[in-house]
This record gives sequence, C-alpha cells and structure tokens, in this order.
Amino acid sequence: MAFFPPRPQQPQSAAQQGETSIPVPTAAAQPGVSDGTRAKQLADRIRMRFAQTLIGQENLREALITTMIAGGHILIESVPGLAKTTAAQTLATSVSGTFRRVQCTPDLMPSDLVGTQIFDFSKQQFSTQIGPIHANFVLLDEINRSNAKTQSAMLEAMAEGATTIGGKRIALPKPFMVIATENPIEEEGTFTLPEAQMDRFMMKAIMTYPSADDETRMLAMLTQRGTDVVDPTVPAQDALSIADVDFLRAAARRVHVSEAIMNYTVDLVATSRGAGNHPIKNLAAKVRLGASPRASISLVRIGQAQALLNGRDYVIPEDVKKFVHEILRHRILLTFEAQAEGVNTDQIIDSIVETVPVP
Repeated sequence: MAFFPPRPQQPQSAAQQGETSIPVPTAAAQPGVSDGTRAKQLADRIRMRFAQTLIGQENLREALITTMIAGGHILIESVPGLAKTTAAQTLATSVSGTFRRVQCTPDLMPSDLVGTQIFDFSKQQFSTQIGPIHANFVLLDEINRSNAKTQSAMLEAMAEGATTIGGKRIALPKPFMVIATENPIEEEGTFTLPEAQMDRFMMKAIMTYPSADDETRMLAMLTQRGTDVVDPTVPAQDALSIADVDFLRAAARRVHVSEAIMNYTVDLVATSRGAGNHPIKNLAAKVRLGASPRASISLVRIGQAQALLNGRDYVIPEDVKKFVHEILRHRILLTFEAQAEGVNTDQIIDSIVETVPVP
C-alpha cells in the first residue's frame, strides 16, 4: 500500500465541466511498491556504489545521501588524505547526471566558475559560455582557497539555483547539489568562509581518521582494484536516473511533519540563540551567535528525508536528531572565551539536545 494514496476526486462545478481538461503527465511508479520501499531500494543502490570505493565513513555516506534527498548542499571538512574528494565523486557517479570538479585557488575568478560572454567576430555578437558550476553535482575542492568575489558567485548559485552572465539569468540544471571540501589545518592562502556562505550549506560533515581495521580493508581493496582513484567519467552500472532523484525529493517533501515536531525543531534552534522554552544558563558567555531559522528548515527537511529512508510517512524526533550536529555546528559561533577554554560547538549542541525535552 502506498504511503500517499490519491485524494478522491471532487464533483466539478458547472463552469468547470465546460472547460477542456488537459492531462498532466506523471512519473511512472512501480505498481504495488510504496514510496518508502522504493526510496530504500534506491538508497541501497547508492550504498553499494560507496562499498566499491570507500571503506568506513558510514556517517559521511548517509549525510551525503540524506542531503541529496533533502535538496541541500554539504560542506566536508577534514585533514588531507581522508577521501573527501572520493566520497563526493562516488555520490556523483551513483547518479547518471552531470558532474564537474572545480579546484579552488586564490586566483579563481567568478567567470571561471559561472561562465562568461565571448565576442564572436564572425557573427559580430556575444555568445554565452557557461562555466563548470552548471552541472547536477559540483565538487568545489578546498572552497576556502577561493577569494571573496568567487565565493559570492557561489552564494548566488547555491541560494538561487541560477547564475547571472552578462546581465542574463541562467537557471542551473535540476537536481543541483554542491559538495564543498575544506582543509582546516592550512591557513596560508585561504579565505575564511563568511557566515552567510556557511549558512547556505545544509550540513557540515567532519571526517575523522579511520580505524586500523578500516584502513587495512582500504589497502586490501586498493590492492585488488589496481587503482587508487575513482574515475568520475565512468558511471556506476546501476546508477540512479535524474527521475529517481526527483522522485526521492518529491516523496520526502510529502512526508508528514506534526506540529509537535515543528515546535521541537524550533525549540532546538531557539535554544542555541539563548531563547526557547528551555534556555541554557550562561550560554551567552559561550555562544556569540546562534543558529538562524534556516537551521529549522534544514532540520525539518533532513527529518523528512530520514523518515522516508526509514520507511515512514511521518517524522519522529530521532529523525530530527540524526544529523543535528552536522546541521548546527557551522551555524553556532563561539565566543573567544569559549574557544580559549577549549569548548567546541559539538559540546554546545550536546547540551542543547539534552536540555530540550523530546515530544
């Protein structure tokens, strides 16, 4: 039985009966398969692709899949050598869409990213040449090495789903997802992402070193495979289509969110700002800026995607809390006193989750 059965048709009025009805095409669905079952099958196909290229890092894998379903963008932070680029390329090759990689450098200009206009002398007119950001999946490698001008161009693309070239607005392909990476240990030649840019990312995932067993399995996989890199031009044999991604996103938006879950989400975010129904004592001494309402939207969207992947047509608190650290950690700014005491944002988020009661 499908989660979302069609609504019964209402009788038409006399005026409506005289109108000519135009059939609206709908995506073909597998008979007898619910939205949750189909979503799980599609997600398992992506997980199988990850099993061929990446050992461990299950939390990052699920964060990438959930962010794609929720229709957001993700920022991945880790020291060099932990397969940030491999993870992004694996997700992109799991879907039969277009993929572009941009290596960010201080001299990267907005026109190198979004495109530019070139004068054609033979036709005596300008022609538009679109840039690499016009793709379904865009990997911005070491995004904090790009200058402020280029970062602002990225901001427009991520926020508006379009770019402006020569005064002309050009829509980006759908689905559109940015996977950005940054290296936290090097500061020379980098430009710290402003809060407005960071807030556009639905999640910020932090990769940690693999365990000894995972690292041994990684070496065994590379030895058997014969290559250390993933070819992004070769799609997976069982890759998802663009229609599959559209289905996942549409099905996630139809997942029911109760008023209690909405109030719980708002309370979590408001508590980070020192407000809410259960404020934390002396939080102002540690947090100088809390999460914005965009965090509430992200929590609900991720909760809907999680519920869909778990085979439910309604959101429960565990769906909201699954990636609460990834959603809030880059939206909470600490005071200098908190940083001097060694307090990090994940500890603040832990205290928020413990303080706000679950409905």
